[in-house]
Amino acid sequence: MEVYRICLAKYAGDLFASGIRGRWNMKGSFVIYTAGSRALACLENVVHRSGEGLHDNFKTIVIDIPDDLLIEIISSDDLPANWQETKSYPVYQPLGHAWYQKSTSPVLRVPSSIIPEEFNYILNTRHSDFSRIKIKSTEDFFFDPRIKTDLPG
Repeated sequence: MEVYRICLAKYAGDLFASGIRGRWNMKGSFVIYTAGSRALACLENVVHRSGEGLHDNFKTIVIDIPDDLLIEIISSDDLPANWQETKSYPVYQPLGHAWYQKSTSPVLRVPSSIIPEEFNYILNTRHSDFSRIKIKSTEDFFFDPRIKTDLPG
């Protein structure tokens, strides 16, 4: 299976996890957020960057997850009605942290809060099978200037 991550070009050569907290992880959890499509990876960047810095030099990392690796799933049906709201981070951070701590799988599939019918894939860099997850390729990526641009339009 392929997943995608759009990042600054200077970080595209490695699968690096910063340990910064996110929607599905607490600070100190070394995970990598990826998306099930290039389009979703683009939207995730736009939302998290608030339109700033979209003119920098970006790459799409195409990541290969071997088909035989276990993927744990959190379904939107398992979450409260307001799970997409940013203020609900305290609901999902413990769920992702429990998955990270148990280390039962190297990948966690979660619904996207932007498009709940699509999925993000979180990679646990501390899992023993993480070494099997590889960068397949990198591609230049340019944000269309019409996307949340700060330029007069």
